[in-house]
Amino acid sequence: MFFITRHFIKLFTLILAVAILLLGASCEGIWKKKKDNGAIARVGEVYLYQEDIAPLITDNMSKEDSASFVSNYINIWASKQLLLSKSKINLPVDKLAEFDKLVDDYRIDLYTRAYKEALVQQALDTIVNEEELFAFYENEKENFKLREKLMMIRFVEIPPQFMKKDALAEKIRRFNKRDQAYLDSISVQFRKLNLNDSVWVKVSRIVKEINPLNLENEEQYLKKSQFFEIQDSLGVYLGKVIDVLEVNDTAPLSFIRPSIRQVLMNRRRLDYMRKLETEIIDEAVKEKEFEIYVQDE
Repeated sequence: MFFITRHFIKLFTLILAVAILLLGASCEGIWKKKKDNGAIARVGEVYLYQEDIAPLITDNMSKEDSASFVSNYINIWASKQLLLSKSKINLPVDKLAEFDKLVDDYRIDLYTRAYKEALVQQALDTIVNEEELFAFYENEKENFKLREKLMMIRFVEIPPQFMKKDALAEKIRRFNKRDQAYLDSISVQFRKLNLNDSVWVKVSRIVKEINPLNLENEEQYLKKSQFFEIQDSLGVYLGKVIDVLEVNDTAPLSFIRPSIRQVLMNRRRLDYMRKLETEIIDEAVKEKEFEIYVQDE
């Protein structure tokens, strides 16, 4: 049964009083006026030291903020230590043993995972060439169906009072090299622009960027090869849809290249991990550091 005795209540009060006294002068005084052992709080045989808290105090904290932080930290630390002490007294022995094993397993996993990650970072080849990407894409095409419509599009947003709007619209429609150079030269006048029309973009992103559009009217304006001019109270949007891919069409390689690269890297990583574990076992057996004893039946 969990309980807090008067002794522990008094201890809490003592800890808080000591913290307030220490914090009363200044935060600088806390770290300079050290006790011989450097402790600032105690619960049973467990001590909290100044160096445990010092790294947590940042330069941008005011004197009052740092004092409040230290006081709260001490109380939280004391509470955890008291609960830990009570748990060791009141929890069943088998439950404590189970928790100890979990802690040991976690420590082992933490160390081994960190070591393997370091080896992977050092040895794993992170270059995925185009041949690998293309081969994977071709083999897995059926798994790359689009869940959302994609488009190639160029558009600009201009203020309602923009001069020579019709000439600008013609350049966006035609978009030859001279038009591109002109549009680039006056791009500072555009509120928004996307002139890279060779990149696939999700329709939801386009709708978000072009205010008058929504998922209900996008079919009207965003058709393949269509030019559109839409206006609201904020501005005028001029655009040309270059190409469209519908839901359930195969996603283009250019759009899913980052995802494929990540899949290939994960596979490479897993293969390296398996090879590493096998090599570690083989080397340990060779060096007679690892043996399996046959049990008599």
